[in-house]
Amino acid sequence: MLDLPTRISDSLLELIHAQRFLAHLVIDDSQQLTQAGGHLAHYGLDGLQAGCLASDQIPFLEGLLPLAETPFLIRSMEMPSGRVADIHFFADDGTVWVLLLDVTAEYEEARLVQQKAYDMTLLSQREARLIAQLESANQELTRAHGELAASREALLRTHDRLQQELREAERYVRAVLPAPLAEPMAVDWRFVPTTELGGDSFGYHWIDAEHFALYLIDVCGHGVGAALLSVAVGNTLRSEALPRTDFLNPGEVLTALNQAYQMERHGELFSTVWYGVYHRASGRLRYASAGHPPALLVSGDGEARPLPSSGPCIGISPVARYQEQQCSLPSPARLFVFSDGAYEIHRPDGSLLDYSDFSEILVQPTRDGQSELDRLLHWARETHGDSVLEDDFTIVRMTV
Repeated sequence: MLDLPTRISDSLLELIHAQRFLAHLVIDDSQQLTQAGGHLAHYGLDGLQAGCLASDQIPFLEGLLPLAETPFLIRSMEMPSGRVADIHFFADDGTVWVLLLDVTAEYEEARLVQQKAYDMTLLSQREARLIAQLESANQELTRAHGELAASREALLRTHDRLQQELREAERYVRAVLPAPLAEPMAVDWRFVPTTELGGDSFGYHWIDAEHFALYLIDVCGHGVGAALLSVAVGNTLRSEALPRTDFLNPGEVLTALNQAYQMERHGELFSTVWYGVYHRASGRLRYASAGHPPALLVSGDGEARPLPSSGPCIGISPVARYQEQQCSLPSPARLFVFSDGAYEIHRPDGSLLDYSDFSEILVQPTRDGQSELDRLLHWARETHGDSVLEDDFTIVRMTV
């Protein structure tokens, strides 16, 4: 370190304190907050209570203590106040010091630079594509009179081949979906991609004789890339191919899945996932969500209850951790798990349906001989005003 006079060192510390809004937290070896000071209000952390668990009061500490290494740095985390801070962790004889330094200005500047670079890249790519298209069009016009018939035939063959490949890919995606079940629980589903290949997938299987897993995956976007990733995630869950993972623990499953499918290794695609485990003997459901819409539990008296659970989407943050929730499935009961395309539907006037509209439809009685899931799909199409929906319509119903 620099051997600076005390006066200069103090001046530097005052400069950092004034410009970076320095705040600090001190946590003992029992993970209780013992001291807090500095510009806490700047970060939305005023009102902290000493003598209480630090992670109960400071959400970003969840899962980080005790420290696995020291010193440790988390860069550019958004704080409750909306400011962005670098968070430094230091261990000192069983005590952890947490220092917050404001980097909002640098973060915003970097974000603007990145956005500008991204925009320039898109513009350059579009310009290159336009030039290539113009050159290709000029060449085609030159050869048009002599090769028109042959080109048309070749295009038709290419189109037919691509369509055939898309149909084969669609058949594969549907082939890996599980068949409906009749007992001991009735499980049925509807899966209607908005294009030949969508980004939704789902599955269910018995983990052992008493535990039944049910899960739904929704990858951002549509097309081949999204479909391949969705099927891959579903295959991972179905084959229980996450090493050292207890598949009876939904929080542990989503944490391991997030580590395996980080978006930088999978075409910058992320996904939402709902994963639940039903214990047949006790009627208990353990579940966790990664950015997915809450499942709906409809009891025998027709009351619909959302099953809330929170967690970031799979693939966005490598340090994300997921917590499971539990509830009881009374008999009779129906559990609905679905993608956001099942209820985020635009009406012809441009207005958007929401979650509450969808839950109200679920509790309405079904006429004799009418499939409940078919009724939901018909309602979605009728509300949209077109048989082709804007997003994948996927819903799974388990009846106890």
